[in-house]
Amino acid sequence: MLVTNKEDVPRKMVDDIHKLLNGPLPGLSGQLKMAPEPANETVNRWDVPDNCRNASVLLLLYPISKDEQAELHFALTRRPEYPGVHGGQISFPGGRREKGETPEETALRETYEEIGVSPDTLEIMGQLSSLYIPPSNFCISPFVAFCPIQPTFELDVIEVAELIETPLSLLLDPTIRKSEIWHFENYGERKIPFFEIFGHKVWGATAMILSEFLALLENKFE
Repeated sequence: MLVTNKEDVPRKMVDDIHKLLNGPLPGLSGQLKMAPEPANETVNRWDVPDNCRNASVLLLLYPISKDEQAELHFALTRRPEYPGVHGGQISFPGGRREKGETPEETALRETYEEIGVSPDTLEIMGQLSSLYIPPSNFCISPFVAFCPIQPTFELDVIEVAELIETPLSLLLDPTIRKSEIWHFENYGERKIPFFEIFGHKVWGATAMILSEFLALLENKFE
């Protein structure tokens, strides 16, 4: 069960996830379940170029208590609409690595800058598999962290148009996993899998990271 007594503040589940993250990861096989259809079958999109831009994101877990029960949630953000490949998309807090930073430090800094959650309140639980994003040439390092209480979020309105607090139990609901044929100006028609979360279509890199995390959870919590 993903709902526990309030006094337990799903600590046991957090400990279980921590152990899973520090064991073998599903890796590419977990990510591919929600990967967009390739634009060109002759190109290996998993080949990482030497000039890729390093970035990190954070999958932030925290409890929300209601009626003497606490349920784990995670935070997604909706980017503002802007020119570029990722405008308006649903994402995790994160961004480009700065000089001298470790990947973990980047994830924590970007989370603080975008949604106002201090690194001092977070426990890094582990890291998911890295992921290369061809359209933007980013190499993403995804981290998972836990905050023992529901954060008081402060959004950077330039970076974040909306915060989407998502119950972890929703991720385990197979009915939210869908796909459609989308038309892209540069690529034509492609089959795009996505998670439908509160009316938002979560696809691309974010969906692939969630897919690996889901594969990890399903081995333990099904």
